[in-house]
Amino acid sequence: MTRTYRTLGLLLSTLCLASLTGCDEDTPAPPDAGIDSGSDAGHDAGPSEDPDAGPDAGGDAGPYVWDGTYVPLEETGDIDDKGLLAACKYDPRNVPATICNELDRGDLFDLSQCDLTTLGALPQEGIYQAELRGERALTDGGTRIIPSGAGFHLKDDGGTSTLYDNPLLKLDMEGDRFVLQGQQARTQTVMNLTGCETKAPNILTGCFAYCSRGRFSFGGTFEAHRVALQDAEPESSGGLELLSERPVPTGHAVDVHVAKGHAYVVSISFRQEQGGLAVFDVSNPRSPVQTAAISLPGDNFWNSVWAKGDALYVASSASGFIVYDISQPAEPLFVRSVATGGAGGAHTVLVEGNFLYAMDPVSGTFIYELTNPFDPVLRAVIPGGPHDAFVYEGRLYLSDSFDGYAIHDLSNLEDIRELGRFTRPDGYSHHNAVGTFGGKTIAFEGGEFNASHVRALDVSDPANIVKIGTYKLRRVTSMHNLILRGNLLYIAWYHEGLRVVDVSNPTQMREVAHHHVFREADPRRADSVFEGLFGVRLPGDGYVYTAESSRGLMIFNEL
Repeated sequence: MTRTYRTLGLLLSTLCLASLTGCDEDTPAPPDAGIDSGSDAGHDAGPSEDPDAGPDAGGDAGPYVWDGTYVPLEETGDIDDKGLLAACKYDPRNVPATICNELDRGDLFDLSQCDLTTLGALPQEGIYQAELRGERALTDGGTRIIPSGAGFHLKDDGGTSTLYDNPLLKLDMEGDRFVLQGQQARTQTVMNLTGCETKAPNILTGCFAYCSRGRFSFGGTFEAHRVALQDAEPESSGGLELLSERPVPTGHAVDVHVAKGHAYVVSISFRQEQGGLAVFDVSNPRSPVQTAAISLPGDNFWNSVWAKGDALYVASSASGFIVYDISQPAEPLFVRSVATGGAGGAHTVLVEGNFLYAMDPVSGTFIYELTNPFDPVLRAVIPGGPHDAFVYEGRLYLSDSFDGYAIHDLSNLEDIRELGRFTRPDGYSHHNAVGTFGGKTIAFEGGEFNASHVRALDVSDPANIVKIGTYKLRRVTSMHNLILRGNLLYIAWYHEGLRVVDVSNPTQMREVAHHHVFREADPRRADSVFEGLFGVRLPGDGYVYTAESSRGLMIFNEL
């Protein structure tokens, strides 16, 4: 008997390298007031009856080709089990008791069916992301399948090679061998990767084994891709042009909001660097000028940012969210911190109309009234573990992490009711955007972790949510944030860069443009699956503003 699982504990221990870093960041969709508020919802590029909605916030997506008909699709999770990923063999029922002390021994796996002669062709450098198909023995004699992922960085320039962004314990790439062993510092998990075959110039297959706290945990097969070079795509397509880029002073850039002619880029701490807020004058988007850099001692893991009028809101993992005065937009002034209920603070914030939504992954979604933008008043709390949210036509569309995708009625903040929920066998509901297509309300829901992708959901009847389309890229990479503008979905897809997808027919989403941004040689590069393009904004001024972990603020033309 074989069973398939994807457990929260496993994913968080093997993938979330910095607590909430990747399970994590960014920004949602709906806007506030015009271009200065960052009108990123993008349902309709035309005028809105709501004067506070901004150029992207309202109505129908327009008279596109889709007539509203579809065939419901089965939901099977993020990862389709393709079977063994390598020709080497691993039997979880016959693991020696002493295996944790011998993870680097040569007979750990059966390599007799491998083409070991190809391993010498693998470059001894590069950043790789690996899909792991783990197998764990069960007491009934069967096994359970545990899909997961891992990253490693090989350096041949005298630098330190890493696994989980920590120095390797062992690396043997002599002749026809590939044995890599490393340890995750936070959990003390030790991992061995043994090569079986170089499947393509930058693709490696093999077997792996995990030991946790001195005891064997599980093992299986893997396929690793050198993410920057494996794909044969050109750097860009569809007329998407990089107009400018500016680094942030510290940390990893993860989100950006545009208001009052300035881009506000927040960053999370990275290695020994603190995070914070960098401000850029983007009156000329082709030549941004940094005007300020802010980092508060003990409070600078800042993951999301939004604005309303003269107030800027920064999500903080330490203090909930922080309010800044941007009446002088080049030099924000601290006003106050607003605590949410959980020890983890707020991970993301969203402003829609006269309300601010702060997503606290420990305690729930906190809804504040902004009659006075500098003095938010708490009106309601929705319990849960949310990552992000979107508001559309009086409903809250909540990306509720491992609990799926939920829809709530906001017509009465004294009695917020859940109208429906979409769950799947595995995966993490991370971000979403909603619009009207073919007379139906369609949600574009995105996940996180390896093999995550976009789902098109018919949410017209929240009690009966139906999957009608998918858009996927490589199984070893993760998507992150997305913004809907008219019939185009702009997606920040970590290692895959900026992707623009035509969703006018949600059942047949198709990419129309892309731009790669991930480069191995950039400073502050790590081996996490959460590397590359994090945040994306379209304020309606003809430009696309993005936050890239290493390269900082990157500005493109809007299609």
